Parts: sequence; structure tokens; C-alpha cells
Amino acid sequence: MEWIAILMFFAVCATLLLGYPVAFTLAGVALWFAGLGMALGALSPGDLLDIASRTYGTMTNVTLMAVPLFVFMGVMLERSKLAEQLLQTMGALFGRVRGGLLASVVVVGALLAASTGIVGATVVAMGLISLPTLLERGVSPRLASGAICASGTLGQVIPPSIVLVLLGDVLSAAYQQAQLRSGVWSVETVSVGDLFAGALIPGLVLVLFYVGYVLFAAQRAARRGDMGAMASDAPLPSLMTVVTALLPPVALIILVLGTILGGFATATEAAGIGAAGAVLLAAMKGRLSLKELRATARQTVVVTAMVFMILLGASTFSMVFNAYGGDGLIQAALQALPGGAVGALISVMVLMFFLGFVLDFIEIVFVVVPIVAVPLLMMGLDPVWLGVLMAINLQTSFLTPPFGFALFYLRGVAPPALATTDIYRGAVPFIGIQVAVLMLVALVPVLATWLPGVL
Repeated sequence: MEWIAILMFFAVCATLLLGYPVAFTLAGVALWFAGLGMALGALSPGDLLDIASRTYGTMTNVTLMAVPLFVFMGVMLERSKLAEQLLQTMGALFGRVRGGLLASVVVVGALLAASTGIVGATVVAMGLISLPTLLERGVSPRLASGAICASGTLGQVIPPSIVLVLLGDVLSAAYQQAQLRSGVWSVETVSVGDLFAGALIPGLVLVLFYVGYVLFAAQRAARRGDMGAMASDAPLPSLMTVVTALLPPVALIILVLGTILGGFATATEAAGIGAAGAVLLAAMKGRLSLKELRATARQTVVVTAMVFMILLGASTFSMVFNAYGGDGLIQAALQALPGGAVGALISVMVLMFFLGFVLDFIEIVFVVVPIVAVPLLMMGLDPVWLGVLMAINLQTSFLTPPFGFALFYLRGVAPPALATTDIYRGAVPFIGIQVAVLMLVALVPVLATWLPGVL
């Protein structure tokens, strides 16, 4: 019966590649195989009653309440034109340095990641505002598009991040299950706040790698004469302009992350603070109106409904998959790999990387992670370290063709003169940087475990 579970997994992947909606594909395939299981006597109708309790548990999950609140915060900040003011100010501040415009794109991407966390909004905003300027000043189309797309994906690693919220919920359940299977009845937990703390330093390391690469690439291109117009002669912005642009997002970042990392609030409570802070910033900028609130609320509901529908479909899928004994088969397969825990971890990371070419990060979090996390945690891997590695790995799914969403977002707002091949090829060096940082965190776990341990 375990092999039926494997067949079920490949059936889901094949159906997704045909273009069917993710949530209904997961639930639909699961119900078809549940019917097959009842026909074969492997499942009973009573087993399906667990779907109702799982659905109720999902909808009353306090941790997952952070998702709509963080989405609301990000949408509200994006509509308040925070990105536009940041990019203009940072571009003027660093524009005199060769490659400084590209470095400012990365820095702004990091600030937006820590204040909004929405990849699509960040990439579109930076594409509309900075891409024409970069191209006019002689920046290589590949380097410009790659820097914008990669900087937009920082919101998946730098907290507060929707990926980390979803991963935290999945890993928390997997960690408790792994301890119970190992005979540990006094179980420990891992929280979203732990993952936020664990991802902070690796996220900053990734930003430094990005900045170092764009400055190096700009200098190398200048020696070839390709970027003679990269440096800007625009006057430096005043101190008041810089403070006005930087203070609101930095204050919101400190408010949200500080309350979580300091232990004053849970991720959900901090998300509520962040949503209220975003409304306040929009009001201070004179961009708060009933129309804006309605548009923000509508977009928040759409994104949240998508996430939770996929979560419910994935929950149904995992229930049927485990009923066939698929979890036991995966655990036995990982334990049989050469190299023990290290070999199993490498295999899972490689699998997740290539799945990112064809699957969305939400699908991987809800379908793949629950299957592989339990056996990995039973091998003694640190849950925070594992979660950070998975988050960095999932970040690459936004840049890897053919379904890299950041590439599509930029293509939608880029001028027709910018070839799609330049966008794809421009992302390749940044994918390499992400893989390099992934390997660095894997080899030096203290990068992800030190801050949570101190806190």
C-alpha cells in the first residue's frame, strides 16, 4: 500500500503541471485515492472524518492568524508608496558610487522585505521605478533585471516573512510528531519567533553577498567600458530627506521584529501591531482613505483565501498519503541513504531545489515539508537550522525558470526592449549566490542557531 502513496504524489505533480488550481488539485487527487483506498480496504469511511477536524484546527490556528495581518501590512505599505520614496532617496544617496544604484536597489529590497515581505509588490515597485533609470545610465539589462528580481525575493528569508510563518507552523507540528515517535513525551516546541530569529543573520549575509556581487560586476563591466554612465552626478539628498525616507520603515521593522525577538509579543500579536503601524504610516503620508482601505482589505482577503485553500487541500492530501503509509516509506528511504542525517539532508535540499522549478513555494511547504521534516528531525537535526535552510532553498523557486514568479512579475512591468532571455539569464548569478549562502549556513549552523539560543 505504501507504493500507492508514491503514485499519489506523482499524480499530484502531474496534475499540477497540467495547469489545474493547486488547492483543488491537492484535495481532489486525495479524495480520488481515498475512494481507491476504501475500495481496496486500506481505508475506512471513518478515516475521512479526520478531514473535518483538520479543517477546524487550521481555521482556529492562532499562529496562522499572522498570515492575513502580515499580508495586510505589506499591501498597505505598498499602496502608501513607501517603496517609491525609498528607492529615489537611496538611489540619490549611493548614485555617485559606481554600482551604487544597483546597491541601493538591493538595500531597498532588504528594507521592503523586512517591512512588507511581499515579493510581487516589491519586484513590481522596483521594476517600475528603478529599471528605466538603470537602463538609461548604461547598466547591463541582465544585471539590472537580476538585481531587481533577486532583491524582491529577500522578503522570503528576512523576517517577518510569510514563508517563515507557514514553515514555522508546519515544522512545529513535525517537530512534536518526531519527538513522540522517538519516545520523548515531554515535547519541546519551535515557534515562528524562533525561525524569525534564526533567519535574520542568514538574511543579512545574503544581502551582503548581493551588494558585493553587484559592486564587483559594476567595476568589472566598467573596466570593459560597458558601464561608463553608471555613476550619477545628481546632488546628494539632504539629511532630512534621508531621515524622512528611512525612519518610517526602520521604525516599523524595529516595532514588529523587536517585540517578537524581545519576547514581548508572539508573531501573531506583532503582525497586528505591524498592520496598525502600516495604517498609521499611510495616514501620515496622506494616503489613507476609505477607497484605499477597501482595496487593501480586498487584496488581503484574496491572498489569504488562496493560502488557506492550499493549506486545506494539502492537509487532506497529507492525511490520505499517511493513511497509505507513505510517511513510513519516506522515513525508511531517508534513513537508508548513505551518509546518515547529512546524506538525507542533502537529498531533501536537492529535491526541494528542483521542485522549485515547477512548484510554488506554498505547495512545497504544505506538501513536501510535512513528509520529509519528521524523519529529518528524528535524525537529530536542529528544527530552526532546518527551517532556515528550507527557507533559503524555497527562495530560489522565485528565480528558477520556467515558473519563477519574480521573473514573471518583472516581465509584466519591464519595457518591451528588455528581452525575456535577459531577465532569465540575469537571475542565474543570484541563484548561485543563494545556493552559496545555503551551503554556508549548512556548513556553519551557528549562523542560524546563535541568535535564537541567545534570545
